[in-house]
Amino acid sequence: MKKFAIAAILASLSAGAFAAQGDIIARLRITNVNPQTSVDKTLAAVHADVSDDTIPELDFTYMLTNNIGAELILGTSKHDVTSDLGKLGSVKVLPPTLTLQYHFNPEGQFRPYAGAGINYTRFYSVKNTDVLPWTVKKNSFGPALQVGMDMPLTKDVFLNLDMKKLWIKTKVSSNGTDLGTLDINPLVTSVGIGMKF
Repeated sequence: MKKFAIAAILASLSAGAFAAQGDIIARLRITNVNPQTSVDKTLAAVHADVSDDTIPELDFTYMLTNNIGAELILGTSKHDVTSDLGKLGSVKVLPPTLTLQYHFNPEGQFRPYAGAGINYTRFYSVKNTDVLPWTVKKNSFGPALQVGMDMPLTKDVFLNLDMKKLWIKTKVSSNGTDLGTLDINPLVTSVGIGMKF
């Protein structure tokens, strides 16, 4: 009986793979973008900081092999910029991110993965308050790291948990005067539902 139970457990862990080479996986996630802010120069003097935001996020993964996938992550967030002087305004961030993932257990029920890649970030819709007029450099490139896990709900639908670290920075200026560098470097934590095609 004990041997039968062990065999049944092993069979359940090895059955029901829900993604393989050539599959496309789509996920819809609820994502918290939590900046790990670092500043210098005038921004440091006024203790500038950036708020977090919770957003919907869509991503697509193409499985190059059973173990290796390429994922494109799409989402946009809005962040308030605060300081000792008061609220400076807000800015929206669009950081499409491409990662190459390794899936450690492609034939199993639980499928952990880790990835690394690059993000391109576009800053837009800067809104100023009356405290201080400011603008930002609109483009940023930086690395991205990722860990996560897919857990099946049905044959083709699964629960996804995901965490990414992005490196994002921009230059901030006011009427041509350099106010410093704003490193946002968010920790991006997500939970969502995925489906393979």
